Amino acid sequence: MAQESAERPERLVFVSHTGQHTWVAKQIAREIEACGAKPFLDDAELDAGADFEEDIRKFLERAHELAVLLTPWALDRTYVWIESGAAWGRRIPIVALLLGITPGELQSRPVVPVLLKKRDLLQLNDIELLLEQLRRRVERHGSGDRE
Repeated sequence: MAQESAERPERLVFVSHTGQHTWVAKQIAREIEACGAKPFLDDAELDAGADFEEDIRKFLERAHELAVLLTPWALDRTYVWIESGAAWGRRIPIVALLLGITPGELQSRPVVPVLLKKRDLLQLNDIELLLEQLRRRVERHGSGDRE
């Protein structure tokens, strides 16, 4: 049945991050790929001169989940909020990976939307929890379900 798993569509994971944390986001994407899912990173997926916003929108329309890297700098980045809002609107899973900020600090900031405050907030050092759950979703469903 190797043919069946080869034909199974990929599970798509959008990785939202700031330009300042591209290297960290690439490491997260590498780990997501090692779980059998396909990560989307704007740096890796978008060609120079491409319609940045439209390409991001297209991938978000297909994504099965969102991993958002939240740092003190990311909280001031409009795209982080747009990407998170798009995922929330589609009702796909959102996991916030925290770097340089604690869950309590994030939740105490009035500018942070409730849609992120109510999500799983993992310190980046605890990413193995996300990755283990992702591995199980890939094994169980491939890309199909939005579980």
